[in-house]
Amino acid sequence: MMPMDAWRDGDTFHVELDLPGIKPGHLDLDVENNVVTVKAERPASDHVESSAAAERPRGTFSRQLVLGDNLDTDNITASYDTGVLSLTIPVAGSAKPRKIAISSGSAEPAAMSA
Repeated sequence: MMPMDAWRDGDTFHVELDLPGIKPGHLDLDVENNVVTVKAERPASDHVESSAAAERPRGTFSRQLVLGDNLDTDNITASYDTGVLSLTIPVAGSAKPRKIAISSGSAEPAAMSA
């Protein structure tokens, strides 16, 4: 399981996933067709035979995030620190609010007939 927080702050979408005890070399992040796939691996313990408790999940696990078309998946950045994988995803330029200029014609309005 990968508990996650996600939020938008202005022109950036943030995602944080908890992955305690995962080594950075055992993380994989892929993006395809607006789907972000996070894979993590926690190898089997060397102490299985003498284990008194084994509650932490082992093996490979993954989570997929389906992103909307309003996010720029070509410019995702990722960092991993103290067991938290952080993704920063910019909002696509086409999805940002913008002003539309209104032009006015120089011609006189057409007369309406009754």
